[in-house]
Amino acid sequence: MLSRRALILAAASARSFARPRPQPQIQAQFRLPRAQFSVARCLKAAGEEIDDPEMNNNYINPPRIKRQHRDPYADWDDKQERRNFGEPVHEDNDVLGIFALEDYTFMSSSRGLLMWAGFITCVLGVYYGVAYTYPGKPSAPRELEGGLFEELGGPGAVRAHMAGDSVDGEQVSGDLEPDPQISRDVKLNQN
Repeated sequence: MLSRRALILAAASARSFARPRPQPQIQAQFRLPRAQFSVARCLKAAGEEIDDPEMNNNYINPPRIKRQHRDPYADWDDKQERRNFGEPVHEDNDVLGIFALEDYTFMSSSRGLLMWAGFITCVLGVYYGVAYTYPGKPSAPRELEGGLFEELGGPGAVRAHMAGDSVDGEQVSGDLEPDPQISRDVKLNQN
């Protein structure tokens, strides 16, 4: 029952919005311009621009060719600029002229990549050749009996004092008891 009432109410409100409203008989003399918050109208207006090549007040625009790529040995009236007198100048003449920056056409990108690959191959080849032919150690490590255990300290050596070690039979810190092994080593070294 409630759903029927909601459906009838929704249909009635939709009809009332669709019904044309009466316009006032007298139009206002002055209307304030309404702010456009939609970007769609701006984009639509920008898309309506006509691309007409003759929009420069009927000035003939020659093809976009850099003067650098024209034949330098042709019979030009102006040999430095590589153009004939009376020839129309392109509107981007400052970019297309002979004194503009040159296009780099010396090497293609595929040839450049091939040369880089060759260089890297040569460097890795030299690295491999040096690593393969590099001699090993000229000597073997010296081996001694016992590995100099006693010469480097061993069990009978006097070691450096640490926290908790006794000095002349007295304990330095009170939280550790004297180690009998350390005392035995000290007595052996004193003899």
